[in-house]
Amino acid sequence: MSIVNQEATLCCPSDNMKLKILAIHGYRQNAETFKAKTGSFRKMIHKWAQITYITAPHSVIVVEDSNDIGQKAPDIGESKDEEQYGWFFNREDNTFRGIRKGGPAVGFGDTIKLIEDVFEKEGPFDGILGFSQGACLTGLLCDLQQRGLINIRFDFAIMSSGFKSGSLPHLKYYLDRIHLPSLHIFGENDEIIPTEMSEALSNCFEEPVIVKHPGGHYLPAAAPQKHEYQKFIKLMLLQKQHREHQIEKH
Repeated sequence: MSIVNQEATLCCPSDNMKLKILAIHGYRQNAETFKAKTGSFRKMIHKWAQITYITAPHSVIVVEDSNDIGQKAPDIGESKDEEQYGWFFNREDNTFRGIRKGGPAVGFGDTIKLIEDVFEKEGPFDGILGFSQGACLTGLLCDLQQRGLINIRFDFAIMSSGFKSGSLPHLKYYLDRIHLPSLHIFGENDEIIPTEMSEALSNCFEEPVIVKHPGGHYLPAAAPQKHEYQKFIKLMLLQKQHREHQIEKH
């Protein structure tokens, strides 16, 4: 494929040539709330990518706790009480806090099975987009894929307000640098997941692309971020087209 043809394809690819991205929501959200919260982000990249949203398998029991994530920041995009879901819990009472260290990873196995089923039935997916606990899970999926411990295949990851899991069963997954293109987005005034926690996750990757914003715990989609998002997505699409072209040649 010539450079001219490649650029033309990149400008306006057909739907079946776009990147396919799997979206993994945050704790206390679901597919619909995360989709609503990322409308502006989708518009920024819709020419080159389409996003599939899924809901976590575990229903969250709302606990009245002044230190709880939802109480501390009531407008982080959580769903109505009966529609809140999580990917795993890091305490035996089936609660989760990103800053919690130690503890179990209750329900993690069920989540991995769900992800594998989604890839089989709705995939393939070129990349994964994760927010908050979903970004934490995305980081784990990247490591599991590199080790050959999960039956999925994807080529890049986007993590917003991400962090390394502090659950004891997960500590073994951050020992080696992850060789996968990654985009890390985090707010300098995030009161839920401190900046240093997101930076620690980005440091697990070989050549992380980092987008900082002055806000808090959300996926920003304003003018200052647009260029960086589109630049990353277009690069991932070019790499996909190059791989497919190489396959066609052989």
